[in-house]
Amino acid sequence: MLDFTVESEFQAKLDWMADFVRTEVEPLDLLFPHGGDPYDTTNTKARRILRPLQEQVRAQGLWACHLGPDLGGQGYGQIKLAYMNEILGRSYWAPTVFGTAAPDTGNAEILAMFGTAEQKKRYLQPLLDGEIVSAFSMTEPQAGADPTEFVCRAWRDGDEWVIDGEKWFTSNARHAAFFIVMAVTDPEAAPHRRMSMFVVPAGTPGVEIQRNVSTMGERDDLDEGIHGYLRYREVRVPGDAILGGPGEGFAVAQARLGGGRVHHAMRTVGLCSRAFDMMCERALSRRTKGALLAEKQAVQAFIADSWIQLQQFRLLVLHTAWVIDTQPHGAARTLIAACKVAMAQVMHDIVQRAVHLHGSLGTTLELPLAQWWMSVPSLALADGPTEVHKVSIAKQVLRGYQPVDTLFPSEHLPPKRAAAAERYADALSAHE
Repeated sequence: MLDFTVESEFQAKLDWMADFVRTEVEPLDLLFPHGGDPYDTTNTKARRILRPLQEQVRAQGLWACHLGPDLGGQGYGQIKLAYMNEILGRSYWAPTVFGTAAPDTGNAEILAMFGTAEQKKRYLQPLLDGEIVSAFSMTEPQAGADPTEFVCRAWRDGDEWVIDGEKWFTSNARHAAFFIVMAVTDPEAAPHRRMSMFVVPAGTPGVEIQRNVSTMGERDDLDEGIHGYLRYREVRVPGDAILGGPGEGFAVAQARLGGGRVHHAMRTVGLCSRAFDMMCERALSRRTKGALLAEKQAVQAFIADSWIQLQQFRLLVLHTAWVIDTQPHGAARTLIAACKVAMAQVMHDIVQRAVHLHGSLGTTLELPLAQWWMSVPSLALADGPTEVHKVSIAKQVLRGYQPVDTLFPSEHLPPKRAAAAERYADALSAHE
């Protein structure tokens, strides 16, 4: 039985979170609005505000709840995490305040699963304590997110690994204390056995940030970009810097993505809920042509369509979380991809309508809508392009079907009508 309910004690935690994020955390988005601000551990003003907030979260037992108790979290299942992320999605700073900011969450899970005792002490514990941030260095300029096209290589040289090549769009590179790097270690192996994963300290000789790339809403002239274009120039790391083992890089990467995509989707639900609230408030507050916007049928259609989309998407994500919690590993694969595909479209539609209802004000930076709108294209590309996930969904769905070996489809009515008449021939003839 599908069941998305939570116990009353946890609901009280969610209620505390909702009030805390609105009153204490959302103001951080206004004071420190740039994309890299939550990851800049050198910003003493921001950290002076952040640390007490994080302590309040810890006191509530809500710090890094995706991790097990051995790592300082609660080990919550995906349903609980989904409800939490719905609230966190309201604020750009909220994941940092609650110890769930990406890519640190996924990197922490990788280190917890595959790291050595020394790596956990040097990297994992400071990451869990919020003292440092990290970066996931996977995509490449000529390949995007397709690991089968990667050319950044790593080879063994005595007791060391040597990494050489370029990486593109390594988020938070300028602030990271370490990188988790995917590199090709066996070019002749099967596509998904060619790569391995390594942990590389930021100060290692040969790690070069060629430039920090600005995205929509950021300015090059102010050096606001946080996505690094990196060159690993024969970077040497110890033999135990490999995570998992040779050829296991793809499996290690997949271990961090599934739950993260669900969390990302539910945070999008939270952000879209803010945009929807703004839309409804505007409709009830603004007049034109002698009537409230809320009385215009076009506006009513905007609100109805947005509400339906949001409810459908929210239930899809909760269903996906439930399957992850209750079904064998891998059972939610198609659902996770569906969440990824739907996410950008839902956000595009709802935010666009909210912008439109606010008129020229909606396009300015005096409201948060313009910034949210500029994040939509990135949302459709993060964690793999939407089209790739559509292909995956189609392949998985089609495996549940079989072709027919007849001239006409199985639902062709003439033979079905004849079969129905034959099945009930006696009953039909009795009434002739």
